[in-house]
Amino acid sequence: MRGSRRALRPPWPLAVAAVVGLALFVLPLAGLLLRVPWRDLVGLLTSEVTVDALRLSAVTSTAATVIAAVLGVPVAWVLARVEFPGRSLVRGLVLLPLVLPPVVGGAALLFAFGRRGPFGEPLYRLTGLVLPFSVAGVVLAVTFVSMPFLIVTVEGALRSLDPRFEGAAASLGAGRWTVFRRVTLPMVGPSLLSGMVLTWARALGEFGATVTFAGNLAGRTQTLPLAVFVQLEADRDAALALSLVMVVISLIVLVALRDRWWKAP
Repeated sequence: MRGSRRALRPPWPLAVAAVVGLALFVLPLAGLLLRVPWRDLVGLLTSEVTVDALRLSAVTSTAATVIAAVLGVPVAWVLARVEFPGRSLVRGLVLLPLVLPPVVGGAALLFAFGRRGPFGEPLYRLTGLVLPFSVAGVVLAVTFVSMPFLIVTVEGALRSLDPRFEGAAASLGAGRWTVFRRVTLPMVGPSLLSGMVLTWARALGEFGATVTFAGNLAGRTQTLPLAVFVQLEADRDAALALSLVMVVISLIVLVALRDRWWKAP
């Protein structure tokens, strides 16, 4: 017993480095909590600017999550199950928003779907829809940067899925769509749910692509992160209150997904 306990004690250089590393995460959050105006918190969180930003962020993040689920699951299935030339390149393009600076992603969306863009102009002529500086533009921007989280999560689940279950269903006469709907999808359901939660959280926190493509119009395209940015100059207390909201939401998401990433001892 003593030997096992000694084995769990890290060498002191490792322990010191671990403490310093943890401090990089803890100290900024502690500074935020110490500066939050707790007495005025309710009033700050119920102000018109805050309520509008919260409402828009909730709506656009939820819409982006639904779109990501509808479009991302088929993409993940194709990448996991279908062999075709250039699959690695396609996967790289799909996951590019994970490493691409969000501002660059927003600029790409603007050049492509702007009113005079190669895809935005035909869209405007056919439907009259202008994506930049609109709520639809916010949804497109946050979907672009967040959907890769769902794709990579579901693709990993599909790759680790035992194909014998699908084979058994097919041998009993189930069609490919029935196998996918009744066997594959339920078996990857937990991973799909985790991917959707991650997608929602990433969409909620998106800043660069949104401000570049959809702008920062109060009450129209100003999401929660954009409101924090503006309030840092206009009302520091309001910025702190909004930052607290985002920290709490993010922490709840991470705690909820804890068992999807590691097992508690």
